[in-house]
Amino acid sequence: MSLSISQAQQQLDDLIKSARAAGADGADALLVDGRSISVAWHDRKLESLEHAEGGDIGLRVLVGHRQASVASSDRSPAAHAALVDRAVAMAKAAAEDPFCGLAAPDEIATSFPALEMADAYQIEPPALLAWAKEAEEAALSVGGVTLCESADAGCGQSTVVMAASNGFHGHYRRTHYSISAVALAGQGTAMERDYDFASTVFQSDLPSAAMIGRKAGEKTVANLGARKMPSCAAPVVFAPQTAHELLGSLVGAISGSAIARGTSFLMDGLGQKIFPEDITIIDDPFRARGLRSKLFDGEGFAPQRRTIIDHGTLTTWLLDLRSARQLGMKSTGHASRGTTGAPSPSPTNFYMEGGAVSPTDLIKDIRNGFYVTEMMGMGVNDVTGDFSQAARGFWIENGMISFPVSEMTVAGNLKAMFKNLTAANDLTFRYGIDAPTVRIEGMTIAGL
Repeated sequence: MSLSISQAQQQLDDLIKSARAAGADGADALLVDGRSISVAWHDRKLESLEHAEGGDIGLRVLVGHRQASVASSDRSPAAHAALVDRAVAMAKAAAEDPFCGLAAPDEIATSFPALEMADAYQIEPPALLAWAKEAEEAALSVGGVTLCESADAGCGQSTVVMAASNGFHGHYRRTHYSISAVALAGQGTAMERDYDFASTVFQSDLPSAAMIGRKAGEKTVANLGARKMPSCAAPVVFAPQTAHELLGSLVGAISGSAIARGTSFLMDGLGQKIFPEDITIIDDPFRARGLRSKLFDGEGFAPQRRTIIDHGTLTTWLLDLRSARQLGMKSTGHASRGTTGAPSPSPTNFYMEGGAVSPTDLIKDIRNGFYVTEMMGMGVNDVTGDFSQAARGFWIENGMISFPVSEMTVAGNLKAMFKNLTAANDLTFRYGIDAPTVRIEGMTIAGL
């Protein structure tokens, strides 16, 4: 970053001090500095090369029970003075919010664990270009692939520094790397498209670009000849890339802000068994090289590893300070924020533990069913839990994945789906919210 950590912390402290002098009762400030490089390669030619460097400073001020936040990429003294004046004026004009505020000094994190969140970050554009080329060539080498629509590679590093008038000071550095490829196969209305990708915190954990490209091609070709099956009620098996979306619906339903607003289908779920006995779901901010690992939350609280679903039972909401106060509870350290806007609850490394059976064993007794590899559109009612998604994947016949299907819809209610869920043993950490292959009984499948 252009500033040292001590210089950045001093800059934030000065900003907070100025806000207090201008009439704020409390304030916190966040500095985010980063560098990123991305390459897009198409038809054996460079399509784009982007290199970005920069940073923002965000200031949140509180005047009584009113708050406002502003941000700027200008770090000059004059810009900071204008930032303070604007933030304080906005806060004085804002509506009262009895639940806003900073953490008490005895609630903030004062020590931080050593986590693997960043590597040396020595990569430059030629290496990314080589990855993108390799991914495209691997995709095109798969028989049946007619085009690699895109092959992309990227990397970046960011430094986050935070301070608040309650005495909190914290910082961390994070790196990330990614490769993706999109392949096409077939012709005309029978054309199919699929993709593969990987995203990691350390470069050494990134799969080879050739593997990503080859998988994109193989998945695309496997979709050729997709059919539309008759409507029925049958077991549905969600591949990990779609099972993690189901887990994302759980995250939204247990967010403290949704509970406080009364807009969650799990309003009465705390302490209740909402999954089978053998299902455990973890939120772990300290996972080594985790995509969502963090040393502190967006309000300076120390996060904790939590068992969210303990043998089927919901043990906690995901709470920031505001939603916790609304509910008469304590923050769980799940506040997330950017340089603008107020904090809101968000998970860290959130995952369902793997079960006892393999994906093969999970489907071997299914006479007819649907193996879902992709879902499209928005189809979840957060208030009722009703679920309906367009989907494609493969038909299961006599315990085997048999042929591709598309233009299908899967429907149910998430409460019933969660209770009738079985997890396979193939958990991998890929998205930040992760699940193994899961099977759900008795879903409605709509097709012909």
